[in-house]
Amino acid sequence: MAWDFETDPEYQKKLDWVAEFVRTEVEPLDLIYPNPYDRANPEIRALMKPLQEKVKEQQLWACHLGPELGGPGYGQLKLALLNEMLGTSQWAPLVFGCQAPDSGNAEILAHFGTPEQKAKYLQPLLDGEIGSCYVMTEPTGGSDPTAFRTRAVRDGDEWVINGEKWFNSAAEFATFHIVMAVTDPEAPPHQRLSMFIVPADAPGLEIVKNFTVPGFSEHEGHLRFSSVRIPADSLLGAEGLGFIVAQTRLGGGRVHHAMRTVALVRKAFDMMCERAVSRPMGSGVLGGKQMTQEKIAESWIEMEQFRLLVLRTAWRIDKEQDYRKVRHDIAAIKIAMPKVMHDIAQRAMHLHGALGVSSDLPFTDMMTYAQIMAIADGPTEVHKITLAKEILKTYAPADPVYPSGYRPALREKARQLVADRLEHTVGNL
Repeated sequence: MAWDFETDPEYQKKLDWVAEFVRTEVEPLDLIYPNPYDRANPEIRALMKPLQEKVKEQQLWACHLGPELGGPGYGQLKLALLNEMLGTSQWAPLVFGCQAPDSGNAEILAHFGTPEQKAKYLQPLLDGEIGSCYVMTEPTGGSDPTAFRTRAVRDGDEWVINGEKWFNSAAEFATFHIVMAVTDPEAPPHQRLSMFIVPADAPGLEIVKNFTVPGFSEHEGHLRFSSVRIPADSLLGAEGLGFIVAQTRLGGGRVHHAMRTVALVRKAFDMMCERAVSRPMGSGVLGGKQMTQEKIAESWIEMEQFRLLVLRTAWRIDKEQDYRKVRHDIAAIKIAMPKVMHDIAQRAMHLHGALGVSSDLPFTDMMTYAQIMAIADGPTEVHKITLAKEILKTYAPADPVYPSGYRPALREKARQLVADRLEHTVGNL
């Protein structure tokens, strides 16, 4: 039996290096180039490459991948500790080769791609040479994939795709898309969908517009597929297994979002505490007021509870090696994530007064991010249902009138237990 709340000294040295590296060399770039995904931008490429080389020298490139895919194989727990530092910067995940949606798409290709698909798409993606996009949600079927309407129909040696998808992150900068589409509308709901690789320059594929999510992204693409033809071998996995393919990336994606959210929550908390000890208030400072102290105390407890839940979930993923066995843990951190982020960012914003609600400080962006995390990869409400169902599976029914905690029945059993023990004791005197 082992319990340990420290990482090994060798890895801690790497984490210390990451903290300093991200703070001094990566975070400043967010203020000048908020969108690092545009690999065609020569200035971004010129800045990105040297930073990525430094990460590779530290053997911290693509830490979400195992050695068979060119990663160090650290596992989810060590990845969580790393992501706690990368989450403060838009640039950091790309600098470290673990950015969404590419990280999840790489997992899909690794598990379901053919050798030809891996050679063409996976290796360049792992090397950071190209970008990808995950194309799933639709205007009429956001949290319910069984309502999707985008169709892929087999026509000889090709698939023909028609339909619309939206809020596809970084679609504008992708070399290829991984697209979920209905291939058999008459099949059972969870067997209707399949997954495809679609080149970004395929004829008939159009970016209708880019939605802007303030403080998060200006490149959430609305895609239209108008008789887009792709080769038959563009299928990822078997036909009708789109849900299984999707879960390969969504389970890990939810956990990685939570890991990076820990970093943003910590940033908001640190700024709140700095403000508390800096801002004059009456004869002292803001931190001398009881209501400020209450905000700080509640925030610290919520932050640490959330962090420990994320780390425990990462540890369980490493232990079980099966996202399905950790389904309820992942649902729990997905539920907790937006609330913790919102509440602590809101308190920090409030303590900064008028400046706190302006764009000169990051709190409005953090609160927007909290709402995004309540929707992305499945809304909070869906995950609450999942968590409750998974928990209730572990309980057996009792008497519907007198539950197992009914005291008169327990008291009678206790009396019998005491009587038996006294009889035994007296009999041995």
